[in-house]
Amino acid sequence: MLRNREIKILLTVLLLISVLFTISTMLFISYAAAGMILGLATLLIICMMVFTKWRYREIEKLSHYLQRIGSGDYHLDVRDNYEGELSILKSQIYKVTKMLAEHGTVLREDKAKLTDAISDISHQLKTPLTSMTVMVELLSDKGLGDDQREKFTRNLQVQLKRMEWLVSSLLKLSKIDAGTIAFKQENHYVDLLVQTAVEPLHIPMDIKMQQLSIRGEDQATFTGDFNWTVEALVNILKNCVEHTPEGGKISIHFLENPLYTEIQISDNGSGIPREDLPYIFKRFYKGKNASDESVGIGLAMAHSIITSQNGDLEVKSNPDEGTTFHIKFYKQVI
Repeated sequence: MLRNREIKILLTVLLLISVLFTISTMLFISYAAAGMILGLATLLIICMMVFTKWRYREIEKLSHYLQRIGSGDYHLDVRDNYEGELSILKSQIYKVTKMLAEHGTVLREDKAKLTDAISDISHQLKTPLTSMTVMVELLSDKGLGDDQREKFTRNLQVQLKRMEWLVSSLLKLSKIDAGTIAFKQENHYVDLLVQTAVEPLHIPMDIKMQQLSIRGEDQATFTGDFNWTVEALVNILKNCVEHTPEGGKISIHFLENPLYTEIQISDNGSGIPREDLPYIFKRFYKGKNASDESVGIGLAMAHSIITSQNGDLEVKSNPDEGTTFHIKFYKQVI
């Protein structure tokens, strides 16, 4: 402790003051009073030394504590139940430690998610790439017939479109997750939104002879980004078309009230098993009833788009009875 420069200066000043007071008392008062002052000064210096030693010991503990934090040990608790600046400092250090621990947990979770995402993406891309490699090798065979060549060429085009859609969807999801997409906040009629989303699905529904019912309030509006919301609805409707049998029914109902604008999309298809419901909006998740062509991105993207616009997306389903998606866009509170 005496090697500390601050302590040396403080002791020197106290000793000089004590000596000056003692000499002055001896000259102007009495030797007894001078002895008493010298004794009190000595006692004061001793108390100060004891207190300073204790204080520096506590600071040394904090220093070791910080070193352990720096090495990644966030489970220490340095708080005490005393009052004072040192106790306040301990509490602040503990708060920072807890914050670092939480950030560390989040970073580990994000790292694990990133690893899983990369693994899933690699798997999804590997399947069409393998198929395309085989077909390219077959196409190089000079003895291949025209019909087979046309078939393989058509399959290559399908796989390329699938890969293009997959990469495009992943890029969109990444932008949404990173918060780099500025969703427009504009008022739009829900009827126009629904009609636009249904347009690209008329042919698949006609092929499966599915019936489509749309009903709602003509003046119902929602506040959000028109194009992105259309993409979300298209992905939900694709899911309904895929899981609804030939001759099935798909219905869309929308309404507006002072709190929110709601869109319900229902089908009478195969439904979603109960054990799949909690994970239906997780990317790359494929439920028991998912088709072989499904990659588990459409509903995840729809969920991200809607929830990023002050909205909510829920699903209710019963096996062999159908599925209903509830979309709500909440009003902005001014």
